[in-house]
Amino acid sequence: MTRIIVLFISFLTFLNVLHAQKEDKKMKIVTLGFYNLENLFDTVDDTLINDEEFLPGGARSWTEDKYQEKLANMAYVISQIGILEAKSGLSLLGVSEIENKKVLEDLVIQPTIKDRNYQIIHYNSPDGRGVDVGMLYNPSHFTPLYSRPIPLMIFDDGKRRYTRDVLYVKGLLDQDTVHVMVNHWPSRGGGEITASHRNSGAKLCRNVVDSLFSLNENAKIFVMGDLNDDPTDESLKSHLRAVGNIKDVKKTGMFNPFEDFFRRGQGSNAYRDSWSLFDQIVISRGVTNKKNQGYFYLKANIFNKAFLVQPSGQYKGYPFRTFSFDKYQGGYSDHFPTYVCLVKAI
Repeated sequence: MTRIIVLFISFLTFLNVLHAQKEDKKMKIVTLGFYNLENLFDTVDDTLINDEEFLPGGARSWTEDKYQEKLANMAYVISQIGILEAKSGLSLLGVSEIENKKVLEDLVIQPTIKDRNYQIIHYNSPDGRGVDVGMLYNPSHFTPLYSRPIPLMIFDDGKRRYTRDVLYVKGLLDQDTVHVMVNHWPSRGGGEITASHRNSGAKLCRNVVDSLFSLNENAKIFVMGDLNDDPTDESLKSHLRAVGNIKDVKKTGMFNPFEDFFRRGQGSNAYRDSWSLFDQIVISRGVTNKKNQGYFYLKANIFNKAFLVQPSGQYKGYPFRTFSFDKYQGGYSDHFPTYVCLVKAI
């Protein structure tokens, strides 16, 4: 009952903010999101990476027509995320499972999002399959000041396991200085032993967080990505030190709004009839504290509209993905996007 009351009060608060924005025009809402694009590969053979399955003659018969349909599908999803709260759409979007910068260049010119003029931040990662992380941003909302890839160093039996870098971006969200880390932590393939790999990802992010806090304890920080762990796993709780109750966020703490979704049985990806919530956006106290100037946290959401859900068959109710094993489905992604809403007085 208490949880229902809290949720109802939060909903009323959100409605009041929207009303103020509409009637008094004294509030502004922006949205920041993350989306795993599920193997957004082009059809060109890159001899430096293992992209053979995503070629016309590869295991998935990846043709130009399928690639163009995939681009259109991804762009349509991006065009819809968060528009109920912010009509101009996402101010910035972290992405994962992209082959290279070229696929993002092809993505941002799709008709459904072309008018937003999304710009790209991308660095090639050392991942064996060639999949990278990246960021799209609306230059009317966000101005990048600095970016770099941060290597995630993981070793098995003394040998480095090459995986995705962490993308760090510092920029101005309107006049707010924000710090964003886009992640795609190592997968769960290999069993429990890989938990230490994701713990390494969390420790790396926490080190960056702590260095930012040492300069400004009110730093506005966003750690987002496909973390391949749930909000209650060791990586998030013990190493990134994220809490699920906004009231428990300490001075140099981190708040994970998606922990509550997960505890209520909601997820962003599914496997063997079980939901996980790997796609998260964790935020610093500087974002949750309404006393700070500029933007502060309003709400979070999983973008799981009906058109993104598998309508029938063995995986009915799952995210409507591009492939089921090697069979082309013509869907979107095996992950739902997630996003957060920020608000400020204007």
